Amino acid sequence: MAVDVLTTADGREKAARSRQHAATWFAARAAGTPLPVGTASPPDNPARPDKPELLDPRDVPRRRTGSPEGRIALLHAIAHIELNAVDLHWDIIPRFTDTSMPMGFYDDWVKAADEEAKHFGLVCDALENLGSFYGALPAHAFMWRAASDTHTDFMGRLAVVPMVLEARGLDVTPGMIKIFEQAKDELALKALRTIYAEEVAHVAYGSKWFHFLCGRENLDPKDAFHDLVQRYFHGALKPPFNEEKRAEAGLPPDFYWPLAVS
Repeated sequence: MAVDVLTTADGREKAARSRQHAATWFAARAAGTPLPVGTASPPDNPARPDKPELLDPRDVPRRRTGSPEGRIALLHAIAHIELNAVDLHWDIIPRFTDTSMPMGFYDDWVKAADEEAKHFGLVCDALENLGSFYGALPAHAFMWRAASDTHTDFMGRLAVVPMVLEARGLDVTPGMIKIFEQAKDELALKALRTIYAEEVAHVAYGSKWFHFLCGRENLDPKDAFHDLVQRYFHGALKPPFNEEKRAEAGLPPDFYWPLAVS
């Protein structure tokens, strides 16, 4: 199921398959007949539509969010992040099956992938309401670089993707909500409020399973996190931090402040 999502190129279809497979997984769990985890070989890079054009992050045009064009660009960037997140959460399932994990691990990431697919659909609806669509603007490939860099390092993947990249979403989403409140864009607000409410759990899944693996390996979680982020994340972490939501997700300040830009 994970590889089916990863090898589907169209964004809407990828999201639909993500939701369909998640429903199948949880229906089997509820019936007391859980599906076997099995093994599969995920692609090095997920299938993607021809558009958007992927650029270096420095080359992606920046637009002022006070204009309609700027708000469209912001929603387009969010849709791109959510679609990447669908792939990232399905990728972690077959990528590391050589490490024995409890069934709860698979429950968490299937649920996260299902929610990211829902988020992508909501943001696409908001884009289309503004006369645009996903693929209309260029985007960047930065998020999948984190997957490529950690494709053989399970703990590195957990540290960089949910505990750094998704935690960043907790920091910046409140500001984006304010932008669309001022614009009185109810569809965009529905999407962003849903993302903000559900993203805490995705960061928490990363923290939970990172701590689980540290315990198995008798590692200090904070030291291991600092080492892995410095190894795999390109750049310092950027304050301000949403300390309340990060704490709710199991990320204490002494994990991220030592890695912050001075």
